Amino acid sequence: MVGRWKANLTRAVGHAGAIAGSGDDARAKEKWFMDKFGVSDLFTPENPVCSKKGAVVTNIAHIPQALTAVMKLNGEEKDFPPEGNLELKPWFGDNQGLKLPAALDIPVVKALAPYDIQIAELLKNVGAIFPRQSMKDCSGSSVMDPKTQVTKVNNISILDCSKQPLESNLCLALVRELNDENDNALYNLAVAAHVNLHNDPMLAAAEAAREAGNAPNTAISAAVALLGPKRADAARAAADSLTEIFAHSGLLKGDDEAAKVNPAAATAEQLATLVSDKADSKAEAMLKAFDKRGAKSVFVKYLRSLKGHPTADAVLAALTTTVAWEPLMRKRISKLTVRNLPWYTKLFGMIIGASTEAKHHAAGSFCGVDNQEILDSWTVTQLAYISLLGERPTAASLLPLQVILGLIISNGVGTISSQGCKGAVSADGPESPERVQINKGMIGFLTHTGFAHGGNGYEGIQFLIENFKDTPLADAGNANHGIDLKKITTDFAISFNKEKKQSKALGTGVRNIPGVNHPVFKGLPVNHDPRETYITEFFAERGEKNVFHDFYKTLVQSLYDNGVTANVFCVNIDAVIAASLLKLLWPRYRNGQFSENLMEMAAFTAFLFGRMAGCAGEIDDHINRGRNMDTRTPASQCSHVS
Repeated sequence: MVGRWKANLTRAVGHAGAIAGSGDDARAKEKWFMDKFGVSDLFTPENPVCSKKGAVVTNIAHIPQALTAVMKLNGEEKDFPPEGNLELKPWFGDNQGLKLPAALDIPVVKALAPYDIQIAELLKNVGAIFPRQSMKDCSGSSVMDPKTQVTKVNNISILDCSKQPLESNLCLALVRELNDENDNALYNLAVAAHVNLHNDPMLAAAEAAREAGNAPNTAISAAVALLGPKRADAARAAADSLTEIFAHSGLLKGDDEAAKVNPAAATAEQLATLVSDKADSKAEAMLKAFDKRGAKSVFVKYLRSLKGHPTADAVLAALTTTVAWEPLMRKRISKLTVRNLPWYTKLFGMIIGASTEAKHHAAGSFCGVDNQEILDSWTVTQLAYISLLGERPTAASLLPLQVILGLIISNGVGTISSQGCKGAVSADGPESPERVQINKGMIGFLTHTGFAHGGNGYEGIQFLIENFKDTPLADAGNANHGIDLKKITTDFAISFNKEKKQSKALGTGVRNIPGVNHPVFKGLPVNHDPRETYITEFFAERGEKNVFHDFYKTLVQSLYDNGVTANVFCVNIDAVIAASLLKLLWPRYRNGQFSENLMEMAAFTAFLFGRMAGCAGEIDDHINRGRNMDTRTPASQCSHVS
């Protein structure tokens, strides 16, 4: 009998044993059965009250014991001796890496036949196996909260991503977990090995596209087209070999060099993917940097134990497989993701490298920094900074860029950039994953960015320069800058209001103010973009100022005060990107070392650096889950405009 807690209710609630009313509630029904069975109390294991007629229980788990006791009183014994007990015996279990209390950490037991054989076969599969489904307008990688417009990537909020370096966010998108310190050391080295494109046709392609007047996304696309599967196959084959050799070795964490494992004997074919009879200078430089960084990797250790010389592609595969191993063993990611991780890594390094002019790529250095120094110590975030801004970052200057890149990692599956990369995967046919050209998926992301989507930071920098070029501002981070922001914004608001009225009178469109307003965060007396609010609070806690950000916050109030807007518009995330980058570049812009055009391109490229992480995650997710051509729109849903 159940439902005692509802005994005092005065209305029926539709539950057997909990119908309200005098004399027919749960306790009353218990009394009916006690009287019928001739018992004075409820049956429990500690107090086994029963009769030949029966027993009354309140816990369904006590029914077998109660029935046994009643049958015994009726002279009926068990048909066969008992085996085991009724405790929960799960056939499957996964603590997801959490340390649970002993009472909750239930051991997995061997299943009954024939299920034990089936499960044993299933467990031979390494990694996750995702069901295929239509992935049009849906994602297993990202999800946006429609109310706050804050996106989560693999269940991590982009607000939290902003606290992570770019290298960790790149891995989050693909292996579904943030990096620890060792993972970052490994992945920094993996990407750093691929930024210098000296004498590589990829760099020539990007340079030719730039000279033809293309925006950064198109110029980088030209280089990405040349990083096709043949340039990644050797590293992917090495990743396959390492996965197969260690799949059933007992290794749970890729960096646990002290683990007692039993790797399978490598075949001749597998060894051919890992070592060569000739020394590889790039591999040697990477291994030297591995030691310099104090990193740990079972797979690098294994490579070094083999006869022969590890290849650069094998070292890359060892680094990426180490990062991916624990999520693979916990079936968070598939073997396919581990296989493709070196290709994504090469693409990330190449995109960062191709974003800067050919003159910055030399035989022994990148952007003036020695190749070995980059391998030994540089982070992906630092490499992104120097390629964008052309100077070595300091800790203070690096943080704003890190925050920006984390915030723009993704804006959900509905964005144009995500749709572009998913469409590219859909067209290749993810049901045959080997046909999918991951570099083409990245081109899909790049071609689906532009001056409206991705380039708003570019327009924001233009706008800020227009309003500050005639001021004496020398340092945008100086709280005592001496600039009357209220006067500047009021003058602009009055001028813009006249322009707005004139445009309406002439029937021409009214220009948008870059960085102001948002299609979602509107309609309130005072509106806020939660991402901008987060940035404001983050830097306020650090005691850091940015006059350009303050300008935007003053501007939206001045627009309202002067009757330009019906309420106080929000300052959006594009304004934050523009303000943060311009603060970094302002001194060099003032002294002529950094042109306005270069600043605008840097703002656009910064968006690409952040978004390439989220879009790589969408590509990988769609390859693993999607169906062929599943992003098509049915003809019945299409319309014609005449």
